[in-house]
Amino acid sequence: MPSLPTLSGLPGLAVLRAMGKDRSLLAGLAAMHKHLGNAFQITLPGFKPIVFVGPEPNRHILVGGRDDFLWRTESDPVTALLRHGLLVEDGESHDCLRAVMEPTLQRGPVNGHIDAFWECTATVTDRWADGGEVDMLVEMRKVALLILMETLFAVDFRPDLERLWRPILASIEFISPGAWLVWPGAPRSSHKKELAELDDYLYGIIRKRRAVYAETGQLGEDLLSVLVGHREKSEETGDEMSDDLIRDQLLTMLIAGHDTSTALLAWALFMLGSHPDALAEATVEARTVLGEEPPTPDDLKQLTFLDTIIKETLRLYPPIHVGNRRAGHDTEVEGYPVPQDNRVMYSIYLSHRDPAHWEEPDSFCPARFDRSQRESAPPAFAYLPFGGGPRNCIGATFAQVEAKAVLGKILHDFDLELLPGRVHEHMGATLEPRPGVKMRVQKRRIAENS
Repeated sequence: MPSLPTLSGLPGLAVLRAMGKDRSLLAGLAAMHKHLGNAFQITLPGFKPIVFVGPEPNRHILVGGRDDFLWRTESDPVTALLRHGLLVEDGESHDCLRAVMEPTLQRGPVNGHIDAFWECTATVTDRWADGGEVDMLVEMRKVALLILMETLFAVDFRPDLERLWRPILASIEFISPGAWLVWPGAPRSSHKKELAELDDYLYGIIRKRRAVYAETGQLGEDLLSVLVGHREKSEETGDEMSDDLIRDQLLTMLIAGHDTSTALLAWALFMLGSHPDALAEATVEARTVLGEEPPTPDDLKQLTFLDTIIKETLRLYPPIHVGNRRAGHDTEVEGYPVPQDNRVMYSIYLSHRDPAHWEEPDSFCPARFDRSQRESAPPAFAYLPFGGGPRNCIGATFAQVEAKAVLGKILHDFDLELLPGRVHEHMGATLEPRPGVKMRVQKRRIAENS
Protein backbone atom coordinates (compact mmCIF):
# COMPACT_ATOMS: atom_id res chain seq x y z
CA MET A 1 0.00 0.00 0.00
CA PRO A 2 1.60 3.32 -1.04
CA SER A 3 2.38 5.96 1.57
CA LEU A 4 0.74 9.38 1.30
CA PRO A 5 2.81 12.17 -0.29
CA THR A 6 3.81 14.99 2.06
CA LEU A 7 5.62 18.26 1.63
CA SER A 8 9.39 18.34 1.64
CA GLY A 9 12.16 20.04 -0.29
CA LEU A 10 11.24 21.96 -3.41
CA PRO A 11 7.48 21.24 -3.34
CA GLY A 12 7.37 22.69 0.18
CA LEU A 13 9.07 25.88 -0.98
CA ALA A 14 6.68 26.15 -3.92
CA VAL A 15 3.70 25.92 -1.57
CA LEU A 16 5.11 28.58 0.73
CA ARG A 17 5.72 30.87 -2.24
CA ALA A 18 2.15 30.37 -3.48
CA MET A 19 0.72 31.11 -0.05
CA GLY A 20 2.92 34.18 0.33
CA LYS A 21 2.03 35.54 -3.09
CA ASP A 22 -1.76 35.20 -2.72
CA ARG A 23 -1.90 35.34 1.09
CA SER A 24 -4.27 32.41 0.89
CA LEU A 25 -4.35 28.92 2.40
CA LEU A 26 -6.31 27.88 -0.68
CA ALA A 27 -3.37 28.87 -2.84
CA GLY A 28 -1.22 26.61 -0.68
CA LEU A 29 -3.63 23.71 -1.09
CA ALA A 30 -3.72 24.29 -4.84
CA ALA A 31 0.07 24.20 -4.95
CA MET A 32 0.13 20.98 -2.92
CA HIS A 33 -2.38 19.46 -5.33
CA LYS A 34 -0.23 20.49 -8.28
CA HIS A 35 2.99 19.06 -6.84
CA LEU A 36 1.70 16.06 -4.87
CA GLY A 37 -1.34 14.86 -6.83
CA ASN A 38 -4.88 13.90 -5.84
CA ALA A 39 -3.98 12.51 -2.42
CA PHE A 40 -1.62 14.04 0.13
CA GLN A 41 -1.22 14.60 3.84
CA ILE A 42 -0.67 17.88 5.64
CA THR A 43 1.83 17.33 8.45
CA LEU A 44 1.58 20.11 11.01
CA PRO A 45 1.93 19.62 14.77
CA GLY A 46 -1.47 18.43 15.96
CA PHE A 47 -3.03 18.72 12.49
CA LYS A 48 -2.41 15.92 10.01
CA PRO A 49 -5.45 15.73 7.71
CA ILE A 50 -5.41 13.56 4.62
CA VAL A 51 -6.67 15.51 1.61
CA PHE A 52 -8.28 13.95 -1.45
CA VAL A 53 -9.19 15.60 -4.75
CA GLY A 54 -11.25 14.34 -7.67
CA PRO A 55 -14.42 12.46 -8.53
CA GLU A 56 -13.35 8.96 -7.49
CA PRO A 57 -12.25 9.74 -3.92
CA ASN A 58 -15.24 12.07 -3.61
CA ARG A 59 -17.55 9.24 -4.60
CA HIS A 60 -15.85 6.83 -2.21
CA ILE A 61 -16.05 9.14 0.81
CA LEU A 62 -19.62 10.28 0.10
CA VAL A 63 -21.18 7.06 -1.18
CA GLY A 64 -19.21 3.83 -1.48
CA GLY A 65 -17.33 4.04 1.81
CA ARG A 66 -19.47 6.59 3.61
CA ASP A 67 -20.07 4.27 6.58
CA ASP A 68 -16.32 4.31 7.23
CA PHE A 69 -16.35 8.04 7.98
CA LEU A 70 -17.92 10.10 10.74
CA TRP A 71 -18.97 13.74 10.84
CA ARG A 72 -18.78 14.19 14.57
CA THR A 73 -15.48 15.21 16.19
CA GLU A 74 -15.96 16.07 19.84
CA SER A 75 -12.96 18.38 20.02
CA ASP A 76 -14.20 20.65 17.20
CA PRO A 77 -15.98 23.91 18.10
CA VAL A 78 -18.71 23.11 15.58
CA THR A 79 -19.72 20.13 17.72
CA ALA A 80 -19.55 22.20 20.90
CA LEU A 81 -21.84 24.84 19.38
CA LEU A 82 -24.33 22.70 17.45
CA ARG A 83 -24.35 19.90 20.07
CA HIS A 84 -26.78 17.45 18.43
CA GLY A 85 -27.63 19.41 15.32
CA LEU A 86 -28.24 17.50 12.10
CA LEU A 87 -24.86 18.51 10.67
CA VAL A 88 -22.79 16.84 13.38
CA GLU A 89 -24.85 13.71 14.00
CA ASP A 90 -24.04 10.28 12.62
CA GLY A 91 -25.91 7.04 12.05
CA GLU A 92 -29.48 6.55 13.21
CA SER A 93 -29.58 9.88 15.06
CA HIS A 94 -28.81 11.75 11.83
CA ASP A 95 -31.21 9.67 9.74
CA CYS A 96 -34.12 10.23 12.13
CA LEU A 97 -33.56 13.98 12.31
CA ARG A 98 -33.24 14.24 8.54
CA ALA A 99 -36.47 12.29 8.01
CA VAL A 100 -38.29 14.84 10.18
CA MET A 101 -36.73 17.96 8.65
CA GLU A 102 -36.29 17.11 4.98
CA PRO A 103 -39.96 17.35 3.88
CA THR A 104 -40.01 21.06 4.74
CA LEU A 105 -37.12 21.64 2.30
CA GLN A 106 -38.39 19.74 -0.73
CA ARG A 107 -39.34 21.39 -4.01
CA GLY A 108 -43.04 21.94 -3.26
CA PRO A 109 -42.61 23.78 0.06
CA VAL A 110 -39.63 25.71 -1.31
CA ASN A 111 -41.63 26.96 -4.30
CA GLY A 112 -44.25 28.09 -1.82
CA HIS A 113 -41.63 30.46 -0.35
CA ILE A 114 -40.82 32.31 -3.57
CA ASP A 115 -43.03 35.26 -2.61
CA ALA A 116 -41.11 35.52 0.68
CA PHE A 117 -37.76 35.36 -1.15
CA TRP A 118 -38.90 38.28 -3.31
CA GLU A 119 -40.37 40.34 -0.50
CA CYS A 120 -37.47 39.86 1.92
CA THR A 121 -35.10 41.00 -0.82
CA ALA A 122 -37.22 44.11 -1.31
CA THR A 123 -37.15 44.81 2.44
CA VAL A 124 -33.37 45.19 2.17
CA THR A 125 -33.04 46.77 -1.28
CA ASP A 126 -35.74 49.38 -0.62
CA ARG A 127 -33.27 50.99 1.78
CA TRP A 128 -30.54 51.35 -0.84
CA ALA A 129 -29.90 54.97 -1.81
CA ASP A 130 -30.28 55.61 -5.52
CA GLY A 131 -26.74 55.89 -6.85
CA GLY A 132 -25.32 54.88 -3.49
CA GLU A 133 -22.63 52.36 -2.60
CA VAL A 134 -23.41 49.13 -0.77
CA ASP A 135 -21.40 46.16 0.40
CA MET A 136 -23.14 43.14 -1.07
CA LEU A 137 -21.53 40.79 1.45
CA VAL A 138 -23.33 42.64 4.24
CA GLU A 139 -26.55 43.22 2.31
CA MET A 140 -26.89 39.63 1.16
CA ARG A 141 -26.43 38.46 4.74
CA LYS A 142 -29.39 40.62 5.73
CA VAL A 143 -31.46 39.15 2.90
CA ALA A 144 -30.47 35.58 3.73
CA LEU A 145 -31.26 36.01 7.43
CA LEU A 146 -34.68 37.54 6.81
CA ILE A 147 -35.52 34.79 4.32
CA LEU A 148 -34.41 31.92 6.52
CA MET A 149 -36.23 33.16 9.60
CA GLU A 150 -39.47 33.93 7.76
CA THR A 151 -39.63 30.77 5.68
CA LEU A 152 -38.17 28.04 7.89
CA PHE A 153 -39.13 29.39 11.30
CA ALA A 154 -42.20 31.51 10.38
CA VAL A 155 -40.74 34.41 12.37
CA ASP A 156 -40.55 38.09 11.39
CA PHE A 157 -36.89 38.78 12.06
CA ARG A 158 -36.88 42.44 11.08
CA PRO A 159 -37.25 43.77 14.65
CA ASP A 160 -34.37 41.60 15.86
CA LEU A 161 -31.96 41.80 12.93
CA GLU A 162 -29.83 44.63 14.28
CA ARG A 163 -29.83 43.33 17.87
CA LEU A 164 -28.76 39.81 16.89
CA TRP A 165 -26.37 40.77 14.08
CA ARG A 166 -23.28 40.56 16.29
CA PRO A 167 -24.32 37.31 18.05
CA ILE A 168 -24.89 35.66 14.66
CA LEU A 169 -21.48 36.77 13.40
CA ALA A 170 -19.97 35.54 16.68
CA SER A 171 -21.44 32.09 16.11
CA ILE A 172 -19.84 31.98 12.67
CA GLU A 173 -16.48 33.12 14.03
CA PHE A 174 -16.69 30.48 16.76
CA ILE A 175 -16.73 27.62 14.24
CA SER A 176 -14.41 29.15 11.64
CA PRO A 177 -10.95 27.61 11.11
CA GLY A 178 -8.38 28.87 13.57
CA ALA A 179 -5.68 27.86 16.01
CA TRP A 180 -7.97 25.13 17.39
CA LEU A 181 -7.21 23.04 14.29
CA VAL A 182 -3.56 22.57 15.32
CA TRP A 183 -4.05 23.11 19.05
CA PRO A 184 -7.46 21.80 20.17
CA GLY A 185 -7.03 23.23 23.66
CA ALA A 186 -5.82 26.63 22.51
CA PRO A 187 -7.20 29.63 24.40
CA ARG A 188 -9.72 31.36 22.15
CA SER A 189 -12.42 33.97 22.31
CA SER A 190 -15.50 32.04 23.32
CA HIS A 191 -18.05 34.74 22.48
CA LYS A 192 -19.88 33.45 25.54
CA LYS A 193 -22.12 36.50 25.96
CA GLU A 194 -23.10 36.69 22.29
CA LEU A 195 -23.77 32.97 21.98
CA ALA A 196 -25.92 33.06 25.12
CA GLU A 197 -27.93 35.91 23.63
CA LEU A 198 -28.53 33.91 20.46
CA ASP A 199 -29.56 30.89 22.52
CA ASP A 200 -32.00 33.01 24.52
CA TYR A 201 -33.63 34.12 21.28
CA LEU A 202 -33.95 30.59 19.91
CA TYR A 203 -35.34 29.15 23.13
CA GLY A 204 -37.74 32.09 23.21
CA ILE A 205 -39.25 31.38 19.79
CA ILE A 206 -39.53 27.69 20.70
CA ARG A 207 -41.49 28.56 23.85
CA LYS A 208 -43.77 30.90 21.93
CA ARG A 209 -44.51 28.24 19.32
CA ARG A 210 -45.23 25.67 22.03
CA ALA A 211 -47.60 28.14 23.69
CA VAL A 212 -49.50 28.65 20.43
CA TYR A 213 -49.71 24.89 19.97
CA ALA A 214 -50.98 24.37 23.51
CA GLU A 215 -53.63 27.07 23.09
CA THR A 216 -54.90 26.27 19.60
CA GLY A 217 -53.77 22.73 18.86
CA GLN A 218 -52.64 24.09 15.48
CA LEU A 219 -49.20 24.37 13.93
CA GLY A 220 -47.93 25.56 10.58
CA GLU A 221 -45.86 23.62 8.08
CA ASP A 222 -42.61 25.51 8.67
CA LEU A 223 -39.58 23.71 10.12
CA LEU A 224 -39.93 25.13 13.63
CA SER A 225 -43.57 24.06 13.81
CA VAL A 226 -42.74 20.60 12.49
CA LEU A 227 -40.07 20.16 15.15
CA VAL A 228 -42.34 21.41 17.92
CA GLY A 229 -45.13 19.09 16.81
CA HIS A 230 -42.95 16.05 16.25
CA ARG A 231 -43.13 13.06 18.55
CA GLU A 232 -40.29 10.61 18.71
CA LYS A 233 -42.65 7.64 18.37
CA SER A 234 -45.41 7.10 15.87
CA GLU A 235 -48.00 6.71 18.63
CA GLU A 236 -49.84 9.80 19.78
CA THR A 237 -48.44 9.27 23.29
CA GLY A 238 -44.83 9.48 22.16
CA ASP A 239 -42.32 11.89 23.65
CA GLU A 240 -42.02 15.38 22.21
CA MET A 241 -38.70 16.59 20.88
CA SER A 242 -36.95 18.49 23.68
CA ASP A 243 -36.37 22.23 23.54
CA ASP A 244 -32.62 21.53 23.59
CA LEU A 245 -32.77 19.25 20.56
CA ILE A 246 -34.98 21.72 18.68
CA ARG A 247 -32.56 24.53 19.53
CA ASP A 248 -29.72 22.45 18.06
CA GLN A 249 -31.58 22.05 14.75
CA LEU A 250 -32.60 25.72 14.61
CA LEU A 251 -29.05 26.93 15.25
CA THR A 252 -27.69 24.47 12.69
CA MET A 253 -30.10 25.72 10.03
CA LEU A 254 -29.62 29.36 11.02
CA ILE A 255 -25.84 29.25 10.68
CA ALA A 256 -25.43 26.78 7.82
CA GLY A 257 -28.49 27.95 5.91
CA HIS A 258 -27.92 31.68 5.88
CA ASP A 259 -24.12 31.78 5.76
CA THR A 260 -23.86 29.58 2.67
CA SER A 261 -26.53 31.65 0.88
CA THR A 262 -24.73 34.85 1.87
CA ALA A 263 -21.52 33.62 0.29
CA LEU A 264 -23.20 32.37 -2.89
CA LEU A 265 -25.16 35.59 -3.46
CA ALA A 266 -22.18 37.84 -2.75
CA TRP A 267 -19.85 35.86 -5.02
CA ALA A 268 -22.47 35.78 -7.81
CA LEU A 269 -22.80 39.56 -7.68
CA PHE A 270 -19.02 39.89 -7.68
CA MET A 271 -18.72 37.67 -10.74
CA LEU A 272 -21.47 39.57 -12.54
CA GLY A 273 -19.83 42.88 -11.68
CA SER A 274 -16.45 41.57 -12.85
CA HIS A 275 -17.88 40.48 -16.22
CA PRO A 276 -19.92 43.33 -17.73
CA ASP A 277 -21.15 41.27 -20.69
CA ALA A 278 -22.57 38.62 -18.37
CA LEU A 279 -24.11 41.32 -16.16
CA ALA A 280 -25.76 42.93 -19.17
CA GLU A 281 -27.17 39.62 -20.42
CA ALA A 282 -28.43 38.59 -16.98
CA THR A 283 -30.06 42.00 -16.50
CA VAL A 284 -31.88 41.83 -19.83
CA GLU A 285 -33.09 38.32 -19.02
CA ALA A 286 -34.37 39.34 -15.58
CA ARG A 287 -36.21 42.36 -16.96
CA THR A 288 -37.69 40.35 -19.81
CA VAL A 289 -38.91 37.44 -17.70
CA LEU A 290 -39.79 39.08 -14.40
CA GLY A 291 -42.31 41.78 -13.54
CA GLU A 292 -43.17 43.84 -10.50
CA GLU A 293 -44.96 41.00 -8.73
CA PRO A 294 -43.24 37.95 -7.21
CA PRO A 295 -42.38 35.35 -9.85
CA THR A 296 -43.91 31.93 -10.24
CA PRO A 297 -41.79 28.76 -10.29
CA ASP A 298 -42.19 28.72 -14.08
CA ASP A 299 -40.88 32.30 -14.26
CA LEU A 300 -37.75 31.31 -12.39
CA LYS A 301 -37.24 28.34 -14.72
CA GLN A 302 -37.03 30.80 -17.60
CA LEU A 303 -34.00 32.51 -16.02
CA THR A 304 -31.73 30.07 -17.82
CA PHE A 305 -28.70 32.34 -18.19
CA LEU A 306 -28.88 33.36 -14.55
CA ASP A 307 -28.99 29.67 -13.70
CA THR A 308 -25.65 29.14 -15.47
CA ILE A 309 -24.21 32.13 -13.58
CA ILE A 310 -25.22 30.58 -10.27
CA LYS A 311 -23.82 27.16 -11.18
CA GLU A 312 -20.52 28.60 -12.41
CA THR A 313 -20.23 30.73 -9.28
CA LEU A 314 -20.76 27.59 -7.19
CA ARG A 315 -18.02 25.88 -9.18
CA LEU A 316 -15.45 28.62 -8.69
CA TYR A 317 -16.42 29.60 -5.16
CA PRO A 318 -18.31 26.77 -3.44
CA PRO A 319 -19.47 28.16 -0.06
CA ILE A 320 -18.50 24.88 1.61
CA HIS A 321 -15.12 24.47 -0.05
CA VAL A 322 -13.98 21.34 1.78
CA GLY A 323 -15.74 18.33 3.23
CA ASN A 324 -14.51 17.25 6.65
CA ARG A 325 -14.77 13.71 8.04
CA ARG A 326 -13.09 11.47 10.63
CA ALA A 327 -12.18 7.85 9.93
CA GLY A 328 -14.31 5.62 12.15
CA HIS A 329 -11.76 2.79 11.87
CA ASP A 330 -8.68 1.90 9.87
CA THR A 331 -9.62 2.05 6.21
CA GLU A 332 -8.28 3.16 2.84
CA VAL A 333 -9.20 5.54 0.04
CA GLU A 334 -7.85 5.12 -3.47
CA GLY A 335 -5.36 2.60 -2.14
CA TYR A 336 -3.95 4.95 0.51
CA PRO A 337 -4.13 4.02 4.20
CA VAL A 338 -6.38 6.11 6.45
CA PRO A 339 -5.86 5.34 10.15
CA GLN A 340 -8.74 5.39 12.62
CA ASP A 341 -9.63 8.87 13.91
CA ASN A 342 -7.53 10.60 11.24
CA ARG A 343 -9.18 13.70 9.82
CA VAL A 344 -10.07 13.28 6.14
CA MET A 345 -10.85 16.17 3.84
CA TYR A 346 -12.20 16.04 0.31
CA SER A 347 -11.53 19.33 -1.42
CA ILE A 348 -14.58 20.58 -3.28
CA TYR A 349 -12.70 23.73 -4.30
CA LEU A 350 -9.82 21.81 -5.88
CA SER A 351 -12.13 19.26 -7.50
CA HIS A 352 -14.03 22.13 -9.13
CA ARG A 353 -10.78 23.56 -10.53
CA ASP A 354 -9.09 20.31 -11.53
CA PRO A 355 -7.72 20.70 -15.10
CA ALA A 356 -8.22 16.97 -15.61
CA HIS A 357 -11.98 17.55 -15.72
CA TRP A 358 -12.49 21.26 -16.46
CA GLU A 359 -11.26 23.25 -19.43
CA GLU A 360 -9.67 26.52 -18.34
CA PRO A 361 -10.70 25.69 -14.78
CA ASP A 362 -9.90 29.09 -13.25
CA SER A 363 -11.88 31.03 -15.85
CA PHE A 364 -15.44 32.26 -15.39
CA CYS A 365 -17.41 30.53 -18.14
CA PRO A 366 -21.15 30.15 -17.46
CA ALA A 367 -21.58 28.48 -20.87
CA ARG A 368 -20.01 25.30 -19.48
CA PHE A 369 -23.37 24.75 -17.70
CA ASP A 370 -25.47 25.50 -20.79
CA ARG A 371 -26.63 22.09 -21.96
CA SER A 372 -27.30 23.40 -25.45
CA GLN A 373 -23.66 24.46 -25.86
CA ARG A 374 -21.50 21.97 -23.99
CA GLU A 375 -20.24 18.90 -25.78
CA SER A 376 -19.88 16.74 -22.67
CA ALA A 377 -20.50 17.00 -18.95
CA PRO A 378 -17.81 16.47 -16.31
CA PRO A 379 -17.89 13.10 -14.56
CA ALA A 380 -20.13 12.56 -11.58
CA PHE A 381 -18.66 13.90 -8.32
CA ALA A 382 -16.37 16.33 -10.16
CA TYR A 383 -18.96 19.02 -9.36
CA LEU A 384 -20.44 18.84 -5.88
CA PRO A 385 -21.24 22.27 -4.41
CA PHE A 386 -23.88 20.63 -2.20
CA GLY A 387 -21.96 17.46 -1.43
CA GLY A 388 -23.37 14.18 -2.67
CA GLY A 389 -24.84 10.88 -1.70
CA PRO A 390 -27.37 10.30 1.09
CA ARG A 391 -25.95 13.15 3.18
CA ASN A 392 -25.99 15.83 0.51
CA CYS A 393 -26.94 19.33 1.65
CA ILE A 394 -30.51 19.25 2.98
CA GLY A 395 -31.03 22.82 1.77
CA ALA A 396 -29.72 22.41 -1.81
CA THR A 397 -33.09 23.02 -3.50
CA PHE A 398 -33.87 25.90 -1.16
CA ALA A 399 -30.53 27.60 -1.88
CA GLN A 400 -30.82 27.40 -5.67
CA VAL A 401 -34.40 28.66 -5.86
CA GLU A 402 -33.58 31.39 -3.35
CA ALA A 403 -30.54 32.52 -5.36
CA LYS A 404 -32.56 32.84 -8.55
CA ALA A 405 -35.33 34.81 -6.86
CA VAL A 406 -32.99 37.16 -4.97
CA LEU A 407 -30.60 37.83 -7.85
CA GLY A 408 -33.51 38.12 -10.29
CA LYS A 409 -35.15 40.74 -8.09
CA ILE A 410 -31.95 42.78 -7.75
CA LEU A 411 -31.16 42.65 -11.48
CA HIS A 412 -34.75 43.56 -12.32
CA ASP A 413 -34.74 46.61 -10.07
CA PHE A 414 -31.17 47.97 -10.22
CA ASP A 415 -28.29 48.77 -12.50
CA LEU A 416 -25.12 47.53 -10.82
CA GLU A 417 -21.51 48.63 -11.03
CA LEU A 418 -18.67 46.87 -9.24
CA LEU A 419 -16.38 49.38 -7.56
CA PRO A 420 -12.58 49.04 -7.67
CA GLY A 421 -10.90 47.09 -4.91
CA ARG A 422 -9.17 43.77 -4.39
CA VAL A 423 -11.38 40.89 -3.29
CA HIS A 424 -9.87 37.69 -1.95
CA GLU A 425 -11.15 34.31 -0.84
CA HIS A 426 -11.57 34.09 2.92
CA MET A 427 -11.72 30.63 4.48
CA GLY A 428 -14.20 31.15 7.29
CA ALA A 429 -17.15 28.94 8.10
CA THR A 430 -17.84 29.43 4.40
CA LEU A 431 -15.72 30.71 1.51
CA GLU A 432 -16.44 34.46 1.50
CA PRO A 433 -15.35 37.38 -0.69
CA ARG A 434 -13.39 39.64 1.63
CA PRO A 435 -13.23 42.44 2.54
CA GLY A 436 -16.57 42.65 0.74
CA VAL A 437 -18.25 43.29 -2.61
CA LYS A 438 -18.69 47.03 -3.02
CA MET A 439 -21.16 48.03 -5.74
CA ARG A 440 -22.88 51.18 -6.86
CA VAL A 441 -26.63 50.61 -7.20
CA GLN A 442 -28.77 52.73 -9.51
CA LYS A 443 -32.51 52.27 -9.40
CA ARG A 444 -34.00 51.22 -12.71
CA ARG A 445 -35.57 54.16 -14.44
CA ILE A 446 -39.36 54.14 -14.88
CA ALA A 447 -38.96 55.01 -18.53
CA GLU A 448 -37.51 51.56 -19.14
CA ASN A 449 -40.82 49.99 -18.15
CA SER A 450 -42.87 51.85 -20.76
